[in-house]
Amino acid sequence: MSHLILPKTWQRPEKEITPENVFNNRRHFLKLMGFATAGIAGGLLAPPAFAKGMETKLTEWMMGSNRVAGLKPLENLNRNPDFTIRRAMTKENAAFKYNNFYEFSAEKEEVWKTVDAFKPRPWEIEIGGLVEKPGVYAIDDFIESFKNVEERVYRHRCVETWAMVVPWNGFPLSDLIKKVQPENKAKYIKFTSFDDPTVAPGQKRFSDLPWPYTEALTMAEAMNELAFVATGIYGHDLPGQHGAPIRLVTPWKYGFKSIKSIVKIEFTENRPSTFWNTVIPKEYGFEANIDPDVPHPRWSQRREKMIGTGDIFATMKYNGYGDYVAELYE
Repeated sequence: MSHLILPKTWQRPEKEITPENVFNNRRHFLKLMGFATAGIAGGLLAPPAFAKGMETKLTEWMMGSNRVAGLKPLENLNRNPDFTIRRAMTKENAAFKYNNFYEFSAEKEEVWKTVDAFKPRPWEIEIGGLVEKPGVYAIDDFIESFKNVEERVYRHRCVETWAMVVPWNGFPLSDLIKKVQPENKAKYIKFTSFDDPTVAPGQKRFSDLPWPYTEALTMAEAMNELAFVATGIYGHDLPGQHGAPIRLVTPWKYGFKSIKSIVKIEFTENRPSTFWNTVIPKEYGFEANIDPDVPHPRWSQRREKMIGTGDIFATMKYNGYGDYVAELYE
C-alpha cells in the first residue's frame, strides 16, 4: 500500500515482546539457512514465492512440533495481515490439550480426553429475537454463506491468568449481524451453547449449574471489527475442545466471554443473563474486559503465563487492543 500505516499500540517491536530464547533461536535458524544480515535483506527483495517459502519454513520452525494428527488442513485460507501478533505462536499441541470447557471437565488438561462422544455434525444454529431474517440453518450451509472466511492471529487471555496466541479462521461477527438485519431496538446479542449431558460429562457432574452456557455482548461490541466468529483454528476445522463447530472470539475480553459450540443467537432489547455472571456475579462481570489494574477477587491480573512455554508477560489493558475498543467504554 502506498500510504503510511502507523502500527497499533499492540504491535510492539518484535525483540521487545518475543521471548528472548525464541528471538535468539530464530536468528540462529536464519544463519543455518544461510541468511546472514545481508542475506535477509536479499531475501526480502527476492521473488514473492521465495519469500513466502522462507516465511512458511520460519513459522513452522518457530511453532515447533505443532500439528495435531487427523485434522485436515483447509484450502485457500488467507491470513488477514491487519490481525497479527509479534509474539511467538502457541504450539498447536499445547493449545489442543489445555482448555476451559466445563461442559466436559473442570480440569483444563483433561478436556481434550473427554470430547470423543461429542459430535459437531450434524448441527443446526438458530437465529432469532429482534431480527428481520430469523431462521434455523444447517451449520455447513450457514458457514458457507459467508464468503470472506479468513485467518486472524489473536491473543487469548483467560481470567485465570493463562494466555496463548492463536490463529483462528472464520468471519467477522458484524457480517453475520448485517446478514440477519436486527431491528433498531435490538441492544444486545445473546449466544447459547449446546445442552446434552449424554455426551458432555461436565454437564452431568455439575448439574446444579445453569446449563446451557450463555454469553452476550452489546450491539456496539458485537459490531466492533475485532469480534469474530471462529469456525476453525490452526488452519483446520475446530476440534471439540475448542468449541466445534462454531464459537465466538472476543480477544479484548477474558476468555469466558468467547462462548463455544453455539446453537442459538438471539437479538434482545434488554441485557440477557449470562452463565458465569449468574453463577458468581462478584467475580465475573458482564463486561469482562481485560484490565491489569482490576484484580480478580482471588488473584492479581497484572501478569499472564503463556501455555506451552511458561513465559510471563505483563497484562495489557484490553489485551493490547485498546486502539480498537477503548472508545466503546469511555
